[in-house]
Order: sequence, then structure tokens, then C-alpha cells
Amino acid sequence: MARRVQFSQYGGPEVLELVEAPVAEPGPGQVRVRNHAIGLNFIETYFRSGLYPAASLPSGLGNEGAGEVDAVGAGVEHLKVGDRVGYGTGPLGAYGEYHVLPAANLVKLPDAIGYEQAAAVMLKGLTVQYLLRQTHALKAGETVLFHAAAGGVGSIACQWAKALGARLIGVAGSPEKAERAKALGAWACIDSSREDVVQRVLELTDGRKCPVVYDSVGKDTWETSLDCVAPRGLLVSFGNASGPVTGVNLGVLAQKGSIYVTRPTLGSYADTPENLQAMADELFGMIASGALKVEIGQRYALADIARAHADLAGRRTRGSSVLLP
Repeated sequence: MARRVQFSQYGGPEVLELVEAPVAEPGPGQVRVRNHAIGLNFIETYFRSGLYPAASLPSGLGNEGAGEVDAVGAGVEHLKVGDRVGYGTGPLGAYGEYHVLPAANLVKLPDAIGYEQAAAVMLKGLTVQYLLRQTHALKAGETVLFHAAAGGVGSIACQWAKALGARLIGVAGSPEKAERAKALGAWACIDSSREDVVQRVLELTDGRKCPVVYDSVGKDTWETSLDCVAPRGLLVSFGNASGPVTGVNLGVLAQKGSIYVTRPTLGSYADTPENLQAMADELFGMIASGALKVEIGQRYALADIARAHADLAGRRTRGSSVLLP
């Protein structure tokens, strides 16, 4: 038996419960990982609330973690018991002492990357990799806008953009978060609690706006983001922190200057084991070089999972958060 977090109905943090459950055996093509650290991400509140329905209830939760291979199923040849591994693309069920998942979803960790580091950075770091290196290949000298710049993903994006020589304009919801984003490498940061985002973008870009806007907030910032994209530019809507964007009128894209919009997901980019490992290798290389520093702002025990989710939903976290089983 081992401890795992599950939920039997959708709702707030109070629906999360810590239970004792049998340790599952890996099937063909699967691996069992003994978690040393587990990542906490805002997307997990979507599954808990039902915005993203789970396959069935009761359901486990969590997509990201790091640990060592504890058992391997039939047909798994590239991993063995004792290997140090990380994962960031699910399936759900990472919140626990053990997790069984497809071997194809695991990456090997280099010796320089610790378990807590990997659990804190896999999902968020791989997200930044595809956003800045694939959805739009960010170039030196480009000026882009990034919402929630002081959050888990934003903290990494600020550093990565600076390393690429790009000028990232961050948006943050308080003076403290704006200063944090600038300290992490943002070229400028807009405090949305005090400043008009669109007006400041116009000022900072001499009226040209941004060729790319990265928006993980969703419903509340959709109109603002549209107004910050330069003609024929790209709006990358990659999250729903304030709720999903619905009822999009395509004619608005024409009115705003023939702009493009994409709604990417990590799974569409890390769609093969080879692509996943290559993305992870670039991420780990950024960390090893010192260009990217992983800050773990919060550590929680499994028993404190409800408080952890309340902190996530209340925007009370700083940097990355991990669960320690």
C-alpha cells in the first residue's frame, strides 16, 4: 500500500483526499516510478474543478514528477530499475508515492539535475521550450509580451528570452511581481493593477506593438492581448487561468490587422519520445549552463495538498512549487 491523492467529485481544494491504495504493477510498455518530488501546476486545478474532465472518477491528479524507476513492464528496453527519470506530460496520477506511466513519457535525468529541480521544471520548462523555440522561434532583438510573467512558466520565460537576446515585456498583477519579473530578466514589466497594459505596450514599442503575445490567463486578458499584437502578428493563447476563451469572432482578427491565433498544448509538441527527450535535453542544457535558474518557492507534504491548491488558486505562490511524498 502507498499514499496517493485522489478526488471523487469535482470542486474546490476540499475535494482532494489522501488515501492508502495498492501499488499498481506496470503493464506492457509501462514503468513504475518511485517519486522523490512532484510538480504542482495551475492546470491541475482545471482537472480538479472539472473544466478539464478526468477520464473517470475517482481520479488521481498531477502530471509531473521525478524519481527513480522502481519496476518496468514487458517490452521496455531503454529504461531499467534505478534509472533517474522525470516526466511532465502525465497521465494523471503523479500526486502520490508511486506513479505508473508509459515509458515513452519519461526522460532520463542528467546527473547535474536534482529530483526537486526536475519536478519543479519539467512541465513549465518544456512549455517554455515549445513556446519560445517552436510555436514562435524567438529571435534576438524581438520584443514580445508575456502575461503572468512572475508565475511558474513566466519565471522561466523571462530568463530564457533574455538568454536568447529577446526583449520580453512582462505583465504582472502587483508591483512586487513586476519587480520580480524584471529581476528574472524581463526587459520591462507592466503592473496590470496600476497601469493600462495596451497603452504601456504602445509606449514601450513606439507604437509598433508586439509580433508575438503569450497569454496563459485566458478570458480576462483576451481583448487586451488582441490589442497588443502587431499587424500579421501571433497571439499564443496557452492557458485559462481566468477561464476559457469562448465565442471568438474570426472577423476580429481581420480588424486587428490580419493577426494569427494559436491554442497550443505541450502534448502536440512532445508527441514522440524522441521529441520529448530533445526538448528536455535543451531545457536541462539551459539549466546546466546557468542561463536558467529554477526557484522552488514552496514545498508541501502530500497531506497538505488542499492548502497547496488553495495557494495556487489564490495566486499566493512564487516561482515553482513541489510536493514531497
